[in-house]
Amino acid sequence: MRSNIGYLLAICIFLGSCSVNRYVPEGQSIYVGNKVNVQADTLSKPNVSGLSSQLEGLIKPPPNKTLFGFPWKVWFYYWIGEPKDEGGLRSWFRKKLGEPPRYATQRIVDINAANMVAYLDNEGYYRSSVKGKIVPHKKKKKRTAVTEYNAYVMPRYVINELTYVIPDSSRFNRDLDSAKAKTLLKKGDPIRLDVVSAERTRIDQELKGKGYYFFNPDHLIVKVDSTIGGADSTLGPQQVNLYLEVKKETAQTSLKQYFINRIFVNTGTEESQQTDSTALATRGPLRRGINVTDPGNKYKRRIFYDAIGFRRGNMYTNTMHDVSLQRLVNLQNFRFVKNRFDLVPRSDSALLDVYYDLAPMKKKSLQTVLSASTKSNNLGGSQLDVTWRNRNFFRGAEMLALSAYFGFDVQLGGNRNSSNNIGNEYIRYGAKADLSFPRFIIPFVRIRPEKSQALPKTILSLNYENRIQRNFYTTRSIRGDWSYVWRRNSEVEHTLTPISINFVEPRNINYETYDKIIFDPDTNPLDVQRYLTILETKYLIMGSNYSISFRPTPRPFSKNQFALSGGIDYGGNLLSLIAKKMEYDSIPRELFGVPVFQYIKLDGDVRYYRTITPSIKWANRLLLGAIRPYGNSKTMQTPLFKQYFGGGSTGIRAFRARSLGPGVYPPDSSSIALFGYQTFADIRMEFNSEIRIKFTDIINTALFVDAGNIWSFGSAERSGYDERALISNDFFKQLAVGGGIGLRLDFSYLVFRLDLATPFRKPWYTQEIESETPEGDIKYKNPWVFNEIKFGSKSWRKENLILNIAVGLPF
Repeated sequence: MRSNIGYLLAICIFLGSCSVNRYVPEGQSIYVGNKVNVQADTLSKPNVSGLSSQLEGLIKPPPNKTLFGFPWKVWFYYWIGEPKDEGGLRSWFRKKLGEPPRYATQRIVDINAANMVAYLDNEGYYRSSVKGKIVPHKKKKKRTAVTEYNAYVMPRYVINELTYVIPDSSRFNRDLDSAKAKTLLKKGDPIRLDVVSAERTRIDQELKGKGYYFFNPDHLIVKVDSTIGGADSTLGPQQVNLYLEVKKETAQTSLKQYFINRIFVNTGTEESQQTDSTALATRGPLRRGINVTDPGNKYKRRIFYDAIGFRRGNMYTNTMHDVSLQRLVNLQNFRFVKNRFDLVPRSDSALLDVYYDLAPMKKKSLQTVLSASTKSNNLGGSQLDVTWRNRNFFRGAEMLALSAYFGFDVQLGGNRNSSNNIGNEYIRYGAKADLSFPRFIIPFVRIRPEKSQALPKTILSLNYENRIQRNFYTTRSIRGDWSYVWRRNSEVEHTLTPISINFVEPRNINYETYDKIIFDPDTNPLDVQRYLTILETKYLIMGSNYSISFRPTPRPFSKNQFALSGGIDYGGNLLSLIAKKMEYDSIPRELFGVPVFQYIKLDGDVRYYRTITPSIKWANRLLLGAIRPYGNSKTMQTPLFKQYFGGGSTGIRAFRARSLGPGVYPPDSSSIALFGYQTFADIRMEFNSEIRIKFTDIINTALFVDAGNIWSFGSAERSGYDERALISNDFFKQLAVGGGIGLRLDFSYLVFRLDLATPFRKPWYTQEIESETPEGDIKYKNPWVFNEIKFGSKSWRKENLILNIAVGLPF
């Protein structure tokens, strides 16, 4: 059978090849591949690793695609034939399945060889050479050929010294000389054209930050002296000296510092219209050096005084130029923001008039979003969100957003129709109101627009939510927050919530289910106690929290990138001062009959990314978090919405969401059947690492490994589990590990992600007895489960292959 299939395939290829050859002109060959051979100089033996693939990436055009040497797409191109209608079905199939033939010509080979030589020169491999040739197929009937390039690579030149050529001590030359301190051209680095270009751009940006508005990178030239090795025997033969200087033909206007004269703002601009600069100059009152023309009287003047950092008499800087534009855009009140600078028309002028043309957006809008989701814990659902916005509530660019939502989660497959399943499905609905001010609402505190990177925000929010657990109970939450968000630069952002009040209570309890849980002999007693606590406890929390995120801007050509964030959440102290003291100190204080919860919570997130090649990236994340009740609340069970869970599409992907831990506490099949996956705890530690590989602009993949777990503080009774859930000195031995492979479809505006994972290590196996020896010794299972992998077993696949479907990268 296999022999027959092989013969049939060979016949098809032979016939197809013959049919393609009929269309190939005499003396021509179809271009089906290329090869680059890199030979290092035999005397100096430079390092040429990876250079072959870099040179191969320069070859244009790409060869015709082949299958076992057969140009199958060209065959389809001719087999489908010339379409009569360019917009017809035949034309569509011809474009999708076929491709026109590309012929191997010496002219194209010579052009590619010249491009390779230019690339080697740009990378510092001076005096290297590349020769190319066409290698036809050995059998002339094939009429196919490949191009072969032989690159002879000389040693790479490195930088010995960089000199800024400064002809005099003028103000411009002093500023140019000071830019050398942060140069990208370092001694010992290879001389590369793209680094030289980046150095010119960096200097341009630094000079624009000192008022040189009309300067640009083309005014700089870098000269290379590659003869120093021969002139100075103390230097290596492959070293260069660099001389950076301003071109002699550069106009004096580009070497002058400029200052701000007048500032004009027009809010009546239409995108299709050009603004008359002269007309604007005669309209509107001049306050704080800013002339505002607002035909509809829609905005208070102060929002422009805050957003625009320029002031009359200030030196122009590109930083304030960009920041002012960014602030105006972030007000979310304008369809477009146009900005220009005009030189004041007088002799030897060093003054600039600034113009901002703004087109207002509609003040009110209504948005409806319908979303669907599936989760690794076998839940799927949908949510409808309706949001009404007023973008200019008090005429000061205040944003008022009123939203309402309704959603549900249902179990997909499994024992969905089981009468015992009461905890796996949810309905949630609620409403939210947010009012955001583009300034600090604090008495006697004001941010100077000239100093801050972005306008601060004051955000007032009120949330009401009901979360119904099917046939069980409803959790009602009412929350109010007063927050401030600000940053001094693009790298560091602060969020402070001095007041956060949250009231949570269980209600609408189904007592038939309640009695069933309590009196069912098959229910785990720990589950009974834990849910009794959940159903009988209300929480009143008044706290404050602060978070900070640090995303340093990577240096040009750096392969490393970091991101750090963390926060502290502290609550209960203020309310405990006015709360009623109970008879015993161990009992939490109450306010209006509701216990006041005292706690401190710390969170940290560290991320590290390294670019290995342009198409391969290594991404890592470390998550740490802990919440600790204290004072009168140290015996209280931490509310679920303040705790952590393990697993899920953005966590340890080899375990379903809320299925992992705490500690080495084993999964209870009866509890899962009754309540679903509902494990929470007070401590989280998680590490994720993945190699991201880019195949095309749309299709990417990843190989990943995740590790971590959750644990509880204090006593077993407070945790709701037993001693196995508590953190101990050997917590590293209780880590869960999993890994897998992912597919990502990058559509630029969103990333659709599929991650298939399986457990490598199950921490609860250290507590499960595998057997007992005749001597009475207990033997536990090995937590590393590689020996259990059975892809051919349906039951193993169902339990251990976890598919995570999500939008966006996990970190």
